[in-house]
This record gives sequence, structure tokens and C-alpha cells, in this order.
Amino acid sequence: MSLNFDLHRWTRDWTAACPLSRLEPLRGVAVLLPDNAQVALFRLADDSIRAIGNIDPIGRAAVMSRGIVGDRGGFPTVQSPLKKQAFSLIDGRCLDADGISIPVYATRIGLDGTVFVANSPDISFGYRPDGYRRTAVGSAS
Repeated sequence: MSLNFDLHRWTRDWTAACPLSRLEPLRGVAVLLPDNAQVALFRLADDSIRAIGNIDPIGRAAVMSRGIVGDRGGFPTVQSPLKKQAFSLIDGRCLDADGISIPVYATRIGLDGTVFVANSPDISFGYRPDGYRRTAVGSAS
């Protein structure tokens, strides 16, 4: 039996953010992805890791990593520091304004304790959508 594991494809799909030990519970950090997208990364009280887009869709500023982590009805949330709307860390929907959401990114922890964030909200561990293709900046498709 042979395993066909493409390390280069995997590294194009995931960004190493930081060691898990550097994340403080209930505090966020901003992560810059290769395509210049920003992600807000959070370590929750139960040591799970969540990531959402760092741009507040209402206030239009890169501040979500500075938001207040909490919960509503037992579901983890982050509250924007600008206009105080709460966003679900599970599915990204705004709990205070209908029809507004923020992208949710998959996360994983490597064997060495490194936290990884998916380079796109469309990628999750073990799944890559058909037709998804990441190209380097300045290269032809």
C-alpha cells in the first residue's frame, strides 16, 4: 500500500500561525495569510482553537482579534470591539444583525504543537473543494 501525500499541496492550503503555548485562553491574535487575508485566531477556555476573518463586516476594520470572547447559549462568540455585535465562532453569523456573517477558517494543531490555519474558508482538514487552486502571487493560472 502506498500513500500519496502531497506535502507541497498541504503547505499551500495551510499556514503555520504560532505554537499553541503562545496563545492565551480567551484572547485573540491576528494571522496574515499568504494572499494577505487576515484571520483572527482564538484559544477558547476548553483549549479548542477557532479562527474567523479579522475584518469586522459592519465596522470595516481589522479588529476582530481584539474582540471579547464569550458565549451565548453555550456557543462560543466574539464581540466586535467597534460596534459590539457578537459573531459565532462556529459558523460566523452575526447574532445581533440578520444576514451578516464573517468567514470561518478551519484550524488544526500539529504534532509539535504548531497551530495551523486554513488559507481559505473553503478548505478544511482532509477536504479541498473541486476546482480550488491556489497560485502564487504574480504567477499565471
